[in-house]
Amino acid sequence: MSMAKSPNHSSGFTLVELLVTLAVLMLLAGLAMASGSAGLARLRVEAASRRVLLGLEEGRSAALRTGQPCGLQLGEKGWQAPASSSLDPCPGVNVPLVEGIEASQVQLEHNLPTTVRFTSNGLVLDGGTVVLRSEGTELERCVVVSLPLGVTRVGRMASGSCQRDLSL
Repeated sequence: MSMAKSPNHSSGFTLVELLVTLAVLMLLAGLAMASGSAGLARLRVEAASRRVLLGLEEGRSAALRTGQPCGLQLGEKGWQAPASSSLDPCPGVNVPLVEGIEASQVQLEHNLPTTVRFTSNGLVLDGGTVVLRSEGTELERCVVVSLPLGVTRVGRMASGSCQRDLSL
């Protein structure tokens, strides 16, 4: 009886196969990280625009609740009591623009007055446009406070103006 010899092949991978596999995995990981960071930047801008609207609503509610006119200031950190104003601050309103350690990653520009005023019946007396952006995304959100009565809308900055965004 003759014994068949088994081939002398190892069942492992060659060094070239391992390096190619590692390179492909690193490429996929890099793509996933880039996509994830762009998504996070976009979410930061979206959340900040909602917080701008929330601050306006909180100011209206505070004026209605107390029956007194009041004011708020929008700064890099969000809605807060005005630094200097003859108008009382809206009580209990302090809405940060962004929460957590990424607060400095949202850039804010606006042409609102230093103190946004609310009447005792909750109307907004001042108007302007707020623009929000973050590094890592091309999205620039805008919040427009229109007069009379402080009607608000959210849009997308395009060609230097706030355009209606149909995706909202």
